[in-house]
Amino acid sequence: MTVSSSLSDDDRPPPVRFAFDRHTWKEIAHLLVNLPASLVGFVYVVVTVSTGAGLSVTVIGLPWLVCGLAGARLLGRAERARARKLLGVRIDEPSPLYGPGRRPDGLLGRIWAGLKDPVAWRTVLYEFIRLPWGVLTFAVTLTGLVAFWPVLPYVARGLSNVDRAMVRALLSPSDELERRIAELESDRGVVVDTAAADLRRIERDLHDGAQAR
Repeated sequence: MTVSSSLSDDDRPPPVRFAFDRHTWKEIAHLLVNLPASLVGFVYVVVTVSTGAGLSVTVIGLPWLVCGLAGARLLGRAERARARKLLGVRIDEPSPLYGPGRRPDGLLGRIWAGLKDPVAWRTVLYEFIRLPWGVLTFAVTLTGLVAFWPVLPYVARGLSNVDRAMVRALLSPSDELERRIAELESDRGVVVDTAAADLRRIERDLHDGAQAR
C-alpha cells in the first residue's frame, strides 16, 4: 500500500500539476519549515527526557520528566495545527490527560498518570525521528526550487504524503477508545447544559404557578 492510499477522500489534496498552485506552495512551505521545527522539537525532547531520566534517582527527576512530557503534548498540538493549515490533514485532538472525573488523587497519582501518558510519548518519538527527515526535506525542496523546479510539485507531493502519514500515525488519537472518551466528554458538557436549562425552566414554571395561585 502506498502512503497516498492511506489518506481519506476528504483530506486528499487536488491532483498535482506542473503549475505551482496554492496547495503546492503550502506543501513547499511545510517542507521548508520542517527543518527549524524538527530542530526545536529534537532539542526539546533530548534535553527534557535525558535530564529527567538522569535525575530520576533524585526527588525532582520524575516531576521534571512529567513537565517535559506535558510540554511534548504542546509540541504535538502545534504540529497538528501546522499539518492542518499547510497539508490539509484533519486530525482530532487527543483527549486531555486529566479529563472530567479522571483527575488522579495526590501528587504521586498525577506523576504516575503523566509518566504513562501515551500521547506525550508518541510525540517524543515523533520529534526524535523528525530531525533527519527535516534535514532531507529541507535540502531536497530548497534544491528543487533552484535546480529542478518544473517537477518540484510532484516531489513536494510525495514528500508531503510521507509527512501526512507520520502525523496521522504518531500524532492522532491513539485508538478508538481515546476518540470515544473525547466524544463522551463533549456529550457530557451538552447533557449538563441541557439539564441546567431544564432545571431553570422547571423552577420558573413552579414560581410562576405559585404566583398565579
